[in-house]
Amino acid sequence: MTGFAYPEISPIMFSIGPLDIRWYSMAYLAGILLGWYLAGRTVKKYDLGLSRENLEDFIFYITIGIIAGGRLGYVLFYGKGMFWENPLSIFEIWQGGMSFHGGILGVILAIFFCARKLKMPFLKLTDLAALYAPIGIFCGRLANFINDELWGRVTDVPWAVRFPNGGYLPRHPSQLYEALFEGLVMFAVLNWLWRYDWVRRRAGLVSALFVLFYGIFRIAMEQFREPDKHMGFFFDYFTMGQILSVPLVATGIIVMWLACRRGKV
Repeated sequence: MTGFAYPEISPIMFSIGPLDIRWYSMAYLAGILLGWYLAGRTVKKYDLGLSRENLEDFIFYITIGIIAGGRLGYVLFYGKGMFWENPLSIFEIWQGGMSFHGGILGVILAIFFCARKLKMPFLKLTDLAALYAPIGIFCGRLANFINDELWGRVTDVPWAVRFPNGGYLPRHPSQLYEALFEGLVMFAVLNWLWRYDWVRRRAGLVSALFVLFYGIFRIAMEQFREPDKHMGFFFDYFTMGQILSVPLVATGIIVMWLACRRGKV
């Protein structure tokens, strides 16, 4: 049979008594902690004007935005009313079910309030967040693979994976595709560009490139990803992920144009 057998990884990383620690939850924690560490080094290296306490507030606001926005986004964009049957399941983030598009809206709103509290330029803070957001995306997509969810469409490529929840049919490991492009590639490109003074001096440019690249990569990767059963295709071709990513591409282009037009700040 084509492809590789799924490695049968347990979604539970380890247990402490009755408490199960899941890979999905730890992936978010790892992304936040690593991003926090790297952001601290960046703040110090480039003298961005954030104290240690300011950075702690910044990370706290972002964490709330990720969780609240991601979960509410999933409910609104993908829930199809399923949460009305069990409203408390909205808080069960360890079970999966987080929307990136909802998460980014939550983070933007959180940074807006944080910028007002710290009296710092909003776009400079979004640029700092954009540099390390791909780490969280990378960790999250690996967790999707471990959870045997969000797998790809049936294929005959040699590297296909036969997921148990996917009917043991050979499928694209689309979670790993997304981890590569939306995670590692975006992280490498954005941090490479950040080294240049003309990029750092144009507040909002890195943020614009982040949403632009993510939107493009997500639209492309959705071509390999199986759409949610309860959602299916729109107009017999487009997925919800692609539809939600179009505004990101448009926003990225507009903000990039404005950032370059404004010039140095």
